[in-house]
Amino acid sequence: MLRFAAARRSSRASTGAAVASSLANASHPAHTSISYGTSSSLRPRTLCPSNQLASTASFKLTGCQVKSMTEAVSTPKLDTESSLAGKKQALISLSDKRNLALLGNGLQELGYAACSGAVYVALDGRVKTLHPNIHGGILARRDKEHHMEALDKHGIGTFDVVVVNLYPFYDTVTSSSGISFEHGIENIDIGGPAMIRALQRIIAMFWWLLILKTIQHFWNISEEGKMTSSFEKAGLEGFPAYKFPPSLTVPLSLKSSLRYGENPHQKAAFYVDKSLSEVNAGGIATSIQHHGKEMSYNNYLDADAAWNCVCEFTKPTCVIVKHTNPCGVASRNDIIEAYRLAVKADPVSAFGGIVAFNVEVDEVKSPVVFFIALLMLKIVVFLAGCAAGADLAKDIREFRSPTDGETRMFYEIVVAPKYSKKGLEVLRGKSKTLRILEASKNNRGKLSLRQVGGGWLAQEADDLTPEDIQFNVVSEKAPDEKELHDAQFAWLCAKHVKSNAIVIAKNNCMLGMGSGQPNRRESLRIAMRKAGDEVMGAALASDAFFPFAWNDAVEEACQNGIGVIAEPGGSIRDADAIDCCNKYGVSLVFTNVRHFRH
Repeated sequence: MLRFAAARRSSRASTGAAVASSLANASHPAHTSISYGTSSSLRPRTLCPSNQLASTASFKLTGCQVKSMTEAVSTPKLDTESSLAGKKQALISLSDKRNLALLGNGLQELGYAACSGAVYVALDGRVKTLHPNIHGGILARRDKEHHMEALDKHGIGTFDVVVVNLYPFYDTVTSSSGISFEHGIENIDIGGPAMIRALQRIIAMFWWLLILKTIQHFWNISEEGKMTSSFEKAGLEGFPAYKFPPSLTVPLSLKSSLRYGENPHQKAAFYVDKSLSEVNAGGIATSIQHHGKEMSYNNYLDADAAWNCVCEFTKPTCVIVKHTNPCGVASRNDIIEAYRLAVKADPVSAFGGIVAFNVEVDEVKSPVVFFIALLMLKIVVFLAGCAAGADLAKDIREFRSPTDGETRMFYEIVVAPKYSKKGLEVLRGKSKTLRILEASKNNRGKLSLRQVGGGWLAQEADDLTPEDIQFNVVSEKAPDEKELHDAQFAWLCAKHVKSNAIVIAKNNCMLGMGSGQPNRRESLRIAMRKAGDEVMGAALASDAFFPFAWNDAVEEACQNGIGVIAEPGGSIRDADAIDCCNKYGVSLVFTNVRHFRH
């Protein structure tokens, strides 16, 4: 294996294209290092593209034979002609050599000469040791006389410009073509980060550049070394033992500046997580916006809550969210019916909310279920039939609020996994501002991060579904199959409601929910008020156990007609809850799983 360095033999160098050609044809597939030096007193400046330069001389490419680890390694002597001690130099170490000719021309325009260098490789290329001339040229302190004397003694020049890009680890392991584990770990860079670390020590002493992709995109590295930290973090992600490593770096990439944050006086921006675990892992961050105003800070939060909730259900489902809480959830084979039932659960909260579907929004004709709300009598009459046909997109656009039958429902966002061409066309006609998002389902097993003052909390995502747990009957009355299904549906909804959370549901439809109250009894009362008369025989789910039963939430639920209660259990007064349910003939099931959401 050979490393190539370009040595200038005349006062005028040939084009950078010659260097690029030689390097591109080199057998070494990874980093190629090359140094240029100059005796001119020009201050280094940002390299700019230049035209190919006419040349009356040519580069001599000196191949430095790689030494085996078993051989004696000695410092190679520099030719007198190419000795660059005390002279300005540029060091280039590239894995991605695209546009190298552009860089070579720019350096030639500045009059850089070259020196030879050497690198030692062993163990099939896994060990690559940079020559002391490289580290010496980077780490020498210009303000220390004995440093400069040592460089002059050994014929080592200082580097004023350093250009580095790292092995394409991220691109390699996320390639759609698929790679082997061995191939992936061989793309963990060693030499590149070593040079960057050396630069961090001397950054205040001289001017340098770090190039990530091509020489047309320059990035400044910070004193904290964020680039190498992100690179190193990506290298650890493939190992399960590092779920909670001693240190954690999250590589964030700016996607957009936002109009403001949670409130107009707060500035904000949106970043995308570039962790390997997030590649093709779905979620709102990678959604496609087909229409509407730019997303806001609160839009992202609400859309994320709605999407995470609707993706939990296997049947065609509609979820409506307001301030990150689901205020309407319904599952039906007829998605239009599911949508209308979700609105009906809390039409006041649904107005201005986020609507999410787990099926395609299209123009396919389907049976329509009409309902007429007779609010004065508090009666809801359902007239089922088959009209001329309607489509989901049109129903979203035209549906009137059940509160008055006149006001057309307004939404901030519609999010779904897919839209037909006609469905998008219809939805765009609802409003110029309606944000239409197409998203992919979130993968399970993600790491959940949350900031507190001065630190971060990390935990595994709450991915449990009713299929993952047991609903253990602890009361004398066991729920029938329908009641148990209602309890499971309510429990899954409660998982996405802010604590203290109570959800009342029946027939795959949320009837009412209470959220965010400091005491569970108050959340219960809110949920029952929203459910109204439909509470009779319905299922109730609580995100945590009931601390009290008699003259409290459990007894109040039983007295108001709840048919089955699902809760985690675990209270020192669980026996009271069981006795209370037995007294009123209500089924009680313990899940042994808590679903706090703060």
